[in-house]
Amino acid sequence: MPRPLLVSIFAWLLPVLAAATPPDIDTARMDQVARFYVDAHQFMGVVLVAHGDEVIFSKAYGSANLECDVPNTPDTKFRLGSLTKQFTAAAVLLLEERGKVKLDDPIKTYYPDAPPAWDAITLRHLLGHTSGIPNYTATPDFGRMSATHSTPADLVQRVANLPLEFQPGAQMRYSNTGYVLLGMVIEKASGGGYAAFLKQNLFDPLGMKDTGYDVNALILPKRASGYTPGPNGIANAIYVDMTTPFSAGGLYSTAADLLRWERALFGGKVVSPASFEKMTTQGKGNYGMGLFIEVDAGHRVIGHGGGIPGFNSRLAHFPDSDITVVALSNLNGPGSDAIAQKLGLLAQGDKVVLMPERKSIQVPVAVLQKYVGEYDFDGTRVLKVTLEDGQLFCQVTGDGKFPIAPETPTRFFPLPFEAQFEFKTDKQGNVTGMLSRQGSEEKFVRRLASK
Repeated sequence: MPRPLLVSIFAWLLPVLAAATPPDIDTARMDQVARFYVDAHQFMGVVLVAHGDEVIFSKAYGSANLECDVPNTPDTKFRLGSLTKQFTAAAVLLLEERGKVKLDDPIKTYYPDAPPAWDAITLRHLLGHTSGIPNYTATPDFGRMSATHSTPADLVQRVANLPLEFQPGAQMRYSNTGYVLLGMVIEKASGGGYAAFLKQNLFDPLGMKDTGYDVNALILPKRASGYTPGPNGIANAIYVDMTTPFSAGGLYSTAADLLRWERALFGGKVVSPASFEKMTTQGKGNYGMGLFIEVDAGHRVIGHGGGIPGFNSRLAHFPDSDITVVALSNLNGPGSDAIAQKLGLLAQGDKVVLMPERKSIQVPVAVLQKYVGEYDFDGTRVLKVTLEDGQLFCQVTGDGKFPIAPETPTRFFPLPFEAQFEFKTDKQGNVTGMLSRQGSEEKFVRRLASK
């Protein structure tokens, strides 16, 4: 699922797992960071931080079931949402290694009902979200249909008659439909079910006994109930029939199993070095195959998050320091992403600042006035900066206005949410744009010429 507002490319060699020992870890600060989001009702679940095989921080927060007052524990099972995609990608690459598929095969080879507009789309396009196929979870009535049983073909047919959003390979746009199609490819090429293939070829060999495909009717010990923020406080999440996410988001797991997976994947025990390179080589949109490849505060990080009603997840690996972070939440909200990002930095000796700890300074109005103007937010929307009674405000087209406060004369933070905006100037002192940072996401927002 798309991440909220707010690279290096791997060489073919596997990361060296005997990375240097990180600096002394302040686990009390890690707990303080996690508790901030728990107290803000943005997270309840399990977090885990490891250096190599060594778990350096692991803790559970809140309830697995609020109505029965059952606490979360380190072995509570959570729905993963889109974190599922890396397992789907690995399964396709295993099939390629076995000669069952080729990444440049047209999707029509495995899905004969594909419309003519999809003739040029290959498995490679699907793996990197560059197919142009619309996202079935973004269709207007998806919320209603998500509660009903669907076959994979039903999900694909929801968008099969829609035009492509762009020519295959031209750009990257996140599409759950593409990963449903990859699940269908796995079934066609293997001659069995998607869930069975993952169990037999990934989970069982790696000893991941607490991971599998979630089934609503299944009595699954230690499975968390899912919750979501509501107008009157925390509420039960809407019902989702687990046939709906399929191979784009249908798995469940535990923090310990996800660490086991990460150690195996980055340790060369899941796919070949050539396949691993494909998964972790940055393509369009900072995406490899089932994984984002990014840089956060100067640290390479490879991972993925997930969101599904009642659950959010984040699994991230910092290859240069061999740090792995897991955050699994059974309460929808930004907590899992924010906690994973901050704990990953803390594990490498960096400092993090929580919202209540931020301090603003006084900046002359003449300096603030320089930043007033319009900025190209994403090619279609404009970010407008205004000055009102000595206070800067930002507003993105279609969204609400929010104030930003200065930490330095050029660096500002929004008061209602966690992010940072740093204004940039040229040699003549003219403002050229701003660097927007939220979590591990960073982008330059160019200033538009005055009208």
